[in-house]
Amino acid sequence: MNFFLETLKIIFLCIYYLMEFFLSFIYAKKKNVAGEIVLITGAGSGMGRLMALKFARLGTTLVLWDINLEGIKETARLARKIGAVRVHDYICDCSKRQEVYQVAGQVKKEVGDVGILINNAGIITGRMFLDTPDMLLEKSIQVNTMAHFWTVKAFVPAMVASNHGHVVTVSSAAGYYGVNKMTDYCTSKFAAVGFAESLALEMMAMKKNGVKSTIICPYLVNTGMFEGCETKWPHLLPIIDPEYAVERIVSGILRNERYIFIPRSLQLFNVVKSIVPAKTLDILYDYFGILKVMNRFKGRTKNTDEYIYRTKSIKPPGSLD
Repeated sequence: MNFFLETLKIIFLCIYYLMEFFLSFIYAKKKNVAGEIVLITGAGSGMGRLMALKFARLGTTLVLWDINLEGIKETARLARKIGAVRVHDYICDCSKRQEVYQVAGQVKKEVGDVGILINNAGIITGRMFLDTPDMLLEKSIQVNTMAHFWTVKAFVPAMVASNHGHVVTVSSAAGYYGVNKMTDYCTSKFAAVGFAESLALEMMAMKKNGVKSTIICPYLVNTGMFEGCETKWPHLLPIIDPEYAVERIVSGILRNERYIFIPRSLQLFNVVKSIVPAKTLDILYDYFGILKVMNRFKGRTKNTDEYIYRTKSIKPPGSLD
């Protein structure tokens, strides 16, 4: 009898949450984050900087981490320029566990308990696996995966204690699909997805439903990190404009979305990947140009700020508002 009743309950809840999911495309209430302490790693450039500026406009207290002193200072300056009054920047190499714990201690003492933790810092080598030095392989895992362990260890206990908080994991489409010349990057992003999913289940097991999780998986974002990468069918898999990506990400965080795929069509590809034979998947990889996407990869070869200043919402230093 218990089996029958519990099965009926699960069927009902599945239907309910499916309806809720589809209705979210039309309307979903956004939470108010004014006053929240938002910590963003890798905030000195690219999407990290843009996310910082989005959250600055929402009345949050910003805690910005980056290894780049010039970049982090510039992000803080831009945030204050658009009206943010509570901005704190820290130099931190997120690949180093003790440094993360040390700087986290400063944040808790000087600013307070973090309410929204955005693990955004990431690196890519863009080489064939057998040509990649061991040191770079280790660095990819340290920055793209292990850093998440240390920041969560540092800040999530306070979220658990108050049953309030949000852990945001910036992964990638490469966290679901293997790509040549991204072996170490894909490994680290697969691991980041697995970590975030498992952490969310641990929160659920502890009945800490107030601690939310969002896993972000965009395709290639045009921030400079993937400079030189090409997409075969831009209408199906476009290289993502960073302003659009960040708008979608922040909107999803405010709606407590668990997964954010950019573009949304990646969700369909996940279904296809799980049901088609391996040989079919191989020809689909070739059809979508995944085998060649990294052929002209250069990486960040110029100051990312030059691109960001060209976006609609940010003006370069010295310009008039």
